[in-house]
Amino acid sequence: MTIYASILPEKGGDIKMKKMSPLGWIAVILLIIGGLNWGLVGFFKFDLVAAIFGDMSVVSRIVYDLVGLAALYMIFMKASMADEKTE
Repeated sequence: MTIYASILPEKGGDIKMKKMSPLGWIAVILLIIGGLNWGLVGFFKFDLVAAIFGDMSVVSRIVYDLVGLAALYMIFMKASMADEKTE
């Protein structure tokens, strides 16, 4: 099954589909984990990452770092897709 990351209109009005890279998929999964964890914190005052790996343990901090890096990666990817649209 192939999932496409974005639909980019070409100059002639044709649609160009772009596949998501494995790194993009990892970033999406990490953002989902981070989003769900923040939802649990906001609604129920429950930090699932801290409950699993320990409060601010090395592993939980690595998870938080990876989620933050995934967010930065997705911001960069969105900016580069916007540049492709303007070309």
